[in-house]
Amino acid sequence: MPEFFLELFSEEIPARMQAKAADDLARLLAETLAGLQPRHFKTFYGPRRIACAVELHAEIAESRTIERGPRSNAPAQAMAGFLRKHGADLSDVREEAGFFVLDRASPAVAAQTLIADVLPALLRRFPWPKSMRWGGTSAFTWVRPLRRITCLFDRAIVPFSLRDGDDDGHGLVAGNLTEGHRFHAPEVFAVASCADWQTGLLARKVVVDAAERRAAIAAGIAKVAAEAGYGVVEDAGLLDEVAGLVEWPVPLLGRIGAAYMDLPAEVMQVSMRVNQRYFALRTADGTAAPAFAFVANIAATDGGAAIIAGNERVLSARFSDARHFWDLDRRNRLDTRVAALDAITFHAKLGSQGARVERIEAVANWLSGLVGAGTLDCIRAARLAKADLTTGMVGEFPELQGVMGRYYALHDGERAEVGEAIQDHYLPKGPTDPVPQGRVSIAVALADKLDILAGFFGINEKPTGSGDPYALRRAALGVIRIIREHGLRLSLRALIGIASANQAPADPEDLLAFLLERLRVQLRTEGARHDVLNAVLGAGTDDDLVRILARTDAVAGLLGTEDGANLLGAYRRAVNILRIEEKKDGPHGGAVDARLLHAPEEQALAAALDNVAPTVATALGNEDFTGAMAEMARLRPSVYAFFDAIQVNADDAALRKNRLLLLARLRGVMNQVADFSRIDG
Repeated sequence: MPEFFLELFSEEIPARMQAKAADDLARLLAETLAGLQPRHFKTFYGPRRIACAVELHAEIAESRTIERGPRSNAPAQAMAGFLRKHGADLSDVREEAGFFVLDRASPAVAAQTLIADVLPALLRRFPWPKSMRWGGTSAFTWVRPLRRITCLFDRAIVPFSLRDGDDDGHGLVAGNLTEGHRFHAPEVFAVASCADWQTGLLARKVVVDAAERRAAIAAGIAKVAAEAGYGVVEDAGLLDEVAGLVEWPVPLLGRIGAAYMDLPAEVMQVSMRVNQRYFALRTADGTAAPAFAFVANIAATDGGAAIIAGNERVLSARFSDARHFWDLDRRNRLDTRVAALDAITFHAKLGSQGARVERIEAVANWLSGLVGAGTLDCIRAARLAKADLTTGMVGEFPELQGVMGRYYALHDGERAEVGEAIQDHYLPKGPTDPVPQGRVSIAVALADKLDILAGFFGINEKPTGSGDPYALRRAALGVIRIIREHGLRLSLRALIGIASANQAPADPEDLLAFLLERLRVQLRTEGARHDVLNAVLGAGTDDDLVRILARTDAVAGLLGTEDGANLLGAYRRAVNILRIEEKKDGPHGGAVDARLLHAPEEQALAAALDNVAPTVATALGNEDFTGAMAEMARLRPSVYAFFDAIQVNADDAALRKNRLLLLARLRGVMNQVADFSRIDG
């Protein structure tokens, strides 16, 4: 199939917008050129261009459209709407059997014609997050001024203009010209295909593939760092961003003055990353290296000496600012800053950060004994947890909240456990972050997240399908991960109640359901059977995550055996029979009448249930879930024998009722463990 290639060349595109723009371009082309059956999309993006190559059929074949419309006696408005919907007129319509029928032949359309017809409108509605206008009178907008359009089909130009009536579209007309590197090769050159475009740009010092640029940057900075005896601090986000800033990556190494090496390593890293897009380096023992790596966009004739010197001067100025905050902040003890939190609003309906700290203190105090943490340390850490929000360093670099609190707390002589909790109570910030490890950190982290959840649920600011502005899903997942990974035996209802005590009370069952839904999502992400969790939750009101998950694992283990799978099938058969009969008779309750158990198979099932029911209940009470499942599995032979030999709906009404009571007993015994009707499949 012939290749269609489109490049949109502009001034510098923000790095954060490039990948999505390339995806949007491919999606829009797939929609508008669907009739040409596009396939094998390849997208490219970089600082000054997004592009797409795709295979298309050469034309849309001739076709005929026949569709029944309104009745012959329908109002004129109905006919007008039908014609408007199909872009037809009365000449395309005939009357048949009391209806108007659209009968229209569509001629073949060449790919070049369709491309030229649809692309101007596509570009005018391109979904940039932000667009701009530039010189001239055109209303056409782009993320940055659009300079060239390269549009080719089967190696030939597909000419079209962005003119729209009196709007000249900045005079942009599609052609076969593009430009190389802004400094190394700014001259215009012609291309005939995607491969030709890639080769031509590479020769002109432009790497068009984002993944190739990223890999080259990672390898390059690792090489220059290793040559100096250092390692690179991993930062995938910074790699992605820098790959969107340069077309011809040239890794370089700069030096950090000794006067700044006593700054906290995190301060140095964040300052370099946020302000300058530099990569932090570490020595072999993990301490901050007196050097940094960065990526230039040109291969300088002096080997980069002037570029390095300039970046070293800029970084020195940045670190000078950081030192100012570092020295200034340490003049005041962290505990003297707590009062200033009263002037910082957390949320209009939830009060100040100071009020929030008092709530966190109360919850951390209550949690301390339950998680094995020192009560005084928990109260102290909770008291100081947010104090660094008032410091100059955190004001400049919000990413360092918690981190700076630990440094300042240790400088003030606070206990190490308190400093660790101040830093770690924000964890986990994301699904791949570790959870807090210290017991004090665990208590304060749980208190912080529970306060957020209870607070916003209390004022009815819950996540919706379209948004979660207060990151409540993240907070809930944090609570779940901390409890799971540390095996904490806590009642979620009790946690919710304590967290809600000093603010607008949240509906405990509503918030509990939200937490359990996050658990389901986490299990689904891990590839675990969340339907088994649903079954376990359906069996009672347990709110101890450790116990719930232990029971879930045991049930999943049972269902993974032949006895368990067969027992589930028998359970479903019993439940289906009961559901049908209970619609007629109402619920079947009461004791089984042993005198009516005539058949050996009935007697055997009743005996098995008598034996298994108390041992299952005892095992569940002892949290021996594996043992409970083993006892359950003993039911399988008698259940199968019962269904093979017994007709439940006997003609004798007394026998029928007694057999249904026996099945209801089976259902009740198994439902002690889980509501097996919620198991998928």
